[in-house]
Amino acid sequence: MKKFILGSTGLLCFSLLAVGCGSSKTETSQAVSDDTLEVITEKAKKEGSIASVGMPNTWANWVGTWQDLEKKYGISHVDTDMSSAEELAKFDSEGKSGTADIGDVGISFGPLAKSKGLTLPYKTSYWKDIPDWAKDKDGDWLLSYTGTISFMTDKNNVKEAPKSWKELLSGKYKVSIGDVATANQAQFSVLAAAIANGGSEKDIQPGLDYFKKIAENGRLSTVDASVANLEKGEIDVAVMWDFNGLNYRDQIEPSRFDIAVPTDGSVISGYTTIINKNAPHPNAAKLAREYILSDEGQINLARGYARPIRSVKLPKEVEEKLLPDSAYQAAVPVKDNKVWDNTSAALPELWQSEVLTYAK
Repeated sequence: MKKFILGSTGLLCFSLLAVGCGSSKTETSQAVSDDTLEVITEKAKKEGSIASVGMPNTWANWVGTWQDLEKKYGISHVDTDMSSAEELAKFDSEGKSGTADIGDVGISFGPLAKSKGLTLPYKTSYWKDIPDWAKDKDGDWLLSYTGTISFMTDKNNVKEAPKSWKELLSGKYKVSIGDVATANQAQFSVLAAAIANGGSEKDIQPGLDYFKKIAENGRLSTVDASVANLEKGEIDVAVMWDFNGLNYRDQIEPSRFDIAVPTDGSVISGYTTIINKNAPHPNAAKLAREYILSDEGQINLARGYARPIRSVKLPKEVEEKLLPDSAYQAAVPVKDNKVWDNTSAALPELWQSEVLTYAK
């Protein structure tokens, strides 16, 4: 399931899914907040299994984490793939009869899950390594990996791959951004353009003005930057998360595509694990979060092109799959997620009236 099509639409979806569903705040888990890691590990082994949502084997190489947990601790695993909004709705609707232990959601959904009383906090022993912008102060959510908006250029179609928003604007090729009305990735792309041109999550107008110019010049592509369309050569330059670009590149032909983080500004976001307050296996969920943030867990994510939230030494063959740290110098995180939630909710209408209206 595509998890990146959930921005404001996803938040709305969660609200709708949750209508009529009872929300329980009663603590029923066997987790104890001051348990040591050794105690958590022993309890997790006794629980013997873990049920995740939205953490399928094929996404960010989660399969590596699940295989390691079974090998090291004898914990079996099952996942039900779903969107971030659906994950929260499931936690909420099942209440004290929860069947899922842990989920993986977009950063905006972490604070929302906490505000709904759906989460069990756990900071892990790697707490100090996580940047402040990427974690909740109580440990209800904390990012495991990040994505950064980048350019994916088909060098068969474009002679000089753009390295900045300025270069992208002056090109003669088509630019694919995706559906801003529904796609989280596309909304962050507008934000990245805004940041590069003096804007922010509070002031998205520079991003809209930027893409208005692209549209007026007849360069805004409506072709979806899927692997199939990229392989057929129907995309010149696509704006997307770095890990999607790197993954698609290696799936098709590494030498054919250029992946670049704009040197004049971009945005970093990411995904956070959330532990269900009513998890049937809360200690296994805590141990999973612990392992995900360990060196081994972070390397597993990097094997799936996700950029680790912690600074860990990657094996050479894994490091070579990613862009170097120096590529991210102009990328910044969202400073105020509540403001961004409001901006992204208004963005579909603004995109229609201020960009698509001028498309040729």
